[in-house]
Amino acid sequence: MAIELPAQPKVGMVSLGCPKALVDSERILTRLRADGYAMSGDYAGADVVLVNTCGFLDSAKEESLAAIGEAIAENGRVIVTGCMGNEAEAIRARFPDVLAVTGAHQYEAVVEAVHEAAPPGQGPFVDLIPQALDEGGGIKLTPRHYSYLKISEGCNHGCSFCIIPQLRGKLASRRIDAVLREAEKLVAAGTRELLVISQDTSAYGVDIGHEPREWHGRQVRAHMTDLARELGSLRTPDGQVPWVRLHYVYPYPHVDAVIPLMAEGLLTPYLDIPFQHASPSVLKAMKRPANEARVLERLRNWREICPDIAIRSSFVVGFPGETEQDFAYLLDWLDEAQLDRVGAFRFEPVAGAPANDLPGAVPDEVKEERYARLMARTEAISAARLTAKVGRVLPVIIDEVGEPDEEGDIGATGRSQADAPEIDGNVFLRNVAPSLRPGDIVEVEVEDADAHDLFGVIAAA
Repeated sequence: MAIELPAQPKVGMVSLGCPKALVDSERILTRLRADGYAMSGDYAGADVVLVNTCGFLDSAKEESLAAIGEAIAENGRVIVTGCMGNEAEAIRARFPDVLAVTGAHQYEAVVEAVHEAAPPGQGPFVDLIPQALDEGGGIKLTPRHYSYLKISEGCNHGCSFCIIPQLRGKLASRRIDAVLREAEKLVAAGTRELLVISQDTSAYGVDIGHEPREWHGRQVRAHMTDLARELGSLRTPDGQVPWVRLHYVYPYPHVDAVIPLMAEGLLTPYLDIPFQHASPSVLKAMKRPANEARVLERLRNWREICPDIAIRSSFVVGFPGETEQDFAYLLDWLDEAQLDRVGAFRFEPVAGAPANDLPGAVPDEVKEERYARLMARTEAISAARLTAKVGRVLPVIIDEVGEPDEEGDIGATGRSQADAPEIDGNVFLRNVAPSLRPGDIVEVEVEDADAHDLFGVIAAA
């Protein structure tokens, strides 16, 4: 007699915000899958919908509220989590029908809310199936060939424009052996690129006294340099060195120690450093270190050690009290720094941030004008740096392979080591082989460039 297993309740997920929130979404879905839930790719098929919100800027909050509203309209059974979860009263005032509201990385609370809204449908037979919860073996919301590796939560900085410590708490580092175990499993499962993320990667382990743990028979400290060295020793199943990309790196002195690892090919020659500004007076108002001259010297030293290192950063324009002289200083600093990738934000007041009370508010039209000038300047720098790569052969990781066109030619999209997914540029390839697959790392001859992207062909063997 055939036994009919109980139907699995289905969960839908809308994930907003930064890669750190994406990792939270992956962990929540992994826990729910282990509890017997299936995943739904649309509103109609979901018994309950999770909305993982972003609450960093007012514009992000509005996007989150819009997503909650859409989920309620399309499904009606909605649980809210994430950074905006600390504003539960405001969410419930606007959407009284939400089933539950939880804060950032409150995994247990989210799972409990889902259990209450749509009880798991496991029966006595399903309960006997082992449900693995090991790190690195869960649901991924990124393509198979790259993965985010979150090493800590929270932040100890008191930047005047930021409320991340209020949303996610103080720095809380993961054990070094847990991080390395997850990285090892991800690489064994097909990850070719690890993207190390946190609120402050350089501060990893400070809160736990850089506590050492045993890893493969030796003691390894919970410290950024030890972590970088160990990640650089990983190998894919076919013996290749995976790309290891460091994000959210504050330029503390010990960052110098990872540059030789990049020169040796053990780490991807790329640093994502949130400089935010260059003017000493603005940095002081932001409550950030005003060491822009020292940073320029270190950038020069890093490029001497590893000429191919790519530096990405982001800057805020129109911060309260920013004068035209401050902004001109920033432009001059960027001319000297020659950063490879730059993003910019117009200052937005964030509820609860001390910067809201600073004098010297910059008019919106001035913010827009400065933003346009900054982007024009950095676009020119980017175009020149990319043009200098024409004629070179560079390693490229493939993200997507297209269909043959009317002449049978196949194109592909990839990224160089200077390009992180979603935020940087691409490398567009022509006339690739049908056997090329996402995740392949190939040598590409660069034929052309524009302000953001490269164009080329796979180099002859």
